[in-house]
Amino acid sequence: MANLIKKHSISHELAQKMVDKAVAKAREIGVSENVAILDDGGNLKAFYRMDGAPILSIEMAQNKAYTALFGVSTQDFFNFIQDDPSLLAGIPTVARVAAWGGGFPIKVDGEIVGAIGLSGAPMVQNDVDCARAALALVSDAAPGGLNASSMPPDGWLEGTALEDI
Repeated sequence: MANLIKKHSISHELAQKMVDKAVAKAREIGVSENVAILDDGGNLKAFYRMDGAPILSIEMAQNKAYTALFGVSTQDFFNFIQDDPSLLAGIPTVARVAAWGGGFPIKVDGEIVGAIGLSGAPMVQNDVDCARAALALVSDAAPGGLNASSMPPDGWLEGTALEDI
């Protein structure tokens, strides 16, 4: 039908498996996290607050996931806006936008099907590491495998412009 589009979204089953994997990684490295998975429309699909994870980080985890629906990680989003004073002034006024590490899009065959956001650990790198552990499940659960921008390797963005991602 000409008036409809076909899109894909993360299932609750996969979202819950991703939460479980992120929590397992957090336990392995000894941190407490809030883990949020959103569907492609920004709606909460799965969530877990580990014992000891800061309450204020609940919203931060969800906002990181929401921001990642732009199609890039939240750290990459910050790297893009950091040298533009107008963006640095304007972006913080937009509700639900978080421009610091810990949020990643979940892409299958180039299509954004959801996003993951973590917050609560003492270092942003902990959030990133736990998110990457969860994202590793996508290649096993989705046809076509994991899109490279969903789970970048360490240092992958150095020297890269947002439009190159």
